[in-house]
Amino acid sequence: MYLSIYLDMHKISINFSEKWLKILKEILISSTSTIVFFFLDFLDVLFCILFKFMDEFLEGKGSHCYCSIDDNEASEFSSSSLYKRGNLFRRNNVVRRRKMNENVRWSDCSCVNCVSWMRNAAEELKLHVVVKEPERANAQDFKGKKAENIVFLHGFLSSSSFWIETIFPNVSEDAKKKYRLFAVDLLGFGKSPKPNNCLYTIKDHVEMIESSVIHPFELNSIHIVAHSMGCVVALALAAKHSHSVKSITLIAPPYITSTKEDVSLTALNKLAARRLWPPLLFGSSFMSWYEHLGRCICYIICKHHRIWEGILKWLTWNRNLHFMAIDLTRHTHHSAWHTMHNVICGGAKFMDKYLETLTLAKVKINVIQGSKDQVVPVECSNNVKMKVPDAEVKIVDNAHHTSIVIGREKDLCDDLEELWGSQYVRNGNSTS
Repeated sequence: MYLSIYLDMHKISINFSEKWLKILKEILISSTSTIVFFFLDFLDVLFCILFKFMDEFLEGKGSHCYCSIDDNEASEFSSSSLYKRGNLFRRNNVVRRRKMNENVRWSDCSCVNCVSWMRNAAEELKLHVVVKEPERANAQDFKGKKAENIVFLHGFLSSSSFWIETIFPNVSEDAKKKYRLFAVDLLGFGKSPKPNNCLYTIKDHVEMIESSVIHPFELNSIHIVAHSMGCVVALALAAKHSHSVKSITLIAPPYITSTKEDVSLTALNKLAARRLWPPLLFGSSFMSWYEHLGRCICYIICKHHRIWEGILKWLTWNRNLHFMAIDLTRHTHHSAWHTMHNVICGGAKFMDKYLETLTLAKVKINVIQGSKDQVVPVECSNNVKMKVPDAEVKIVDNAHHTSIVIGREKDLCDDLEELWGSQYVRNGNSTS
């Protein structure tokens, strides 16, 4: 009897201690975050002045930024998070902005790989697209004809390599004969154009995919697979071409719901909260809240990516770096900054409409996410299920934001091919 009482008291003591440890941990993280971000607010204002001076000195004119509210360029596709990010040391004055020249900025890399898209500046800009044709088939055989096409859209700070290195090699032999695979470098990333006079809105991304993939290849039957940020672009593309889209697979979709009027700011605070822990969240908040400090990081990492790649090769004794290490630097600050705000944050206000359009069109919606995703909360996938009850939602145990794909390529291919196959049969095609 005494032993039982002792054990119960000991258990209560442990639970009480754990509860207080969690409270103390939260207090420590919150208070430290407040101090650090107070300092970063001040530092970002200083770097704003520094970059204006450097741009004036090196390029002949000062740069424009979002430390002031623009009353000229803002549109329904621009995110309010660009202008309404809080900063204790900054007042949002209304200004008119000048368009940027289409030259390489001094803080961006100008190596052959990074500016190759500028060689054809006189021609219409096109995205970099990798096409894997069905075996024993020619591209001309599909022109204007009904074909099953799979369009893959990557996430933030990534490229088509995300799919080329993971999914393409693991597609089954049967699927290789049925489907034509398209992996796209989204505007501003990988080998695709990175124009300075673009705001990288959802509209910009969708129009570039249309002019580079949909129209040239005359895609009239499409399945879309997207990861993370690419899910927002995928939903916009699918909603616009709902008559052609047969299914859409969203992997770790950043779908934020909000009862507040400004859902863009809600998305920013949800996906890039100003906290030091976990480190991945701190990195997201640092690059999303601080335009000028983010540009400084891009100057150090992206502009000098060849040096860092050389160091990594020397440290790892590996001449072929992992594709994710290379993709991480293949963008400009201008393209990444605007895509983060105008797609991930700004897109939040359109996602309900996109999902409603797809539901009415009876497009099959499939959602996959890892249970330990620290970038996009699992609740985002549950939100999709609440919005679209017929959506298939799969939460994979112990998978993270990228390991939901990398490390389980064959399992993901099996899931995708099962989905594509079900729609293939439904549309009256033979599976033989």
